[in-house]
Amino acid sequence: MKIKIYYHDTDCGGVVYYSNYLKFLEEARTEYFSEKGFSIKELAELGTLFVVARQEIDYKAPAVYGDILEIKTKIIETSTVKIVFENEIYNQDNRLITKAKTILVCVDKNLKPKAIPPEIRSKI
Repeated sequence: MKIKIYYHDTDCGGVVYYSNYLKFLEEARTEYFSEKGFSIKELAELGTLFVVARQEIDYKAPAVYGDILEIKTKIIETSTVKIVFENEIYNQDNRLITKAKTILVCVDKNLKPKAIPPEIRSKI
């Protein structure tokens, strides 16, 4: 997924504000699910939600106003209820900006852990 950095993504120095990377990672995961044929909204309406249980992020270099970032997303591990995503974010000069690992847990509408439905597991 590619995104352009706008002024509202940055701090007063023109550098991407650190917490905005969490938003970028969320968008990349949503796009990942979409590319596999799943709508996060529709899954939630049917009682299958995914919540972030753990987030690790390493900031390697600053991204700045006007940059075009590419977010590479892959799944590195799954279990009955858990999905582990790994992301790398690069700028237009192919410089590594950020590395991240996100653990999602599948839950029901009451936020209780539940098994990832087989039709999802088979496609991810």
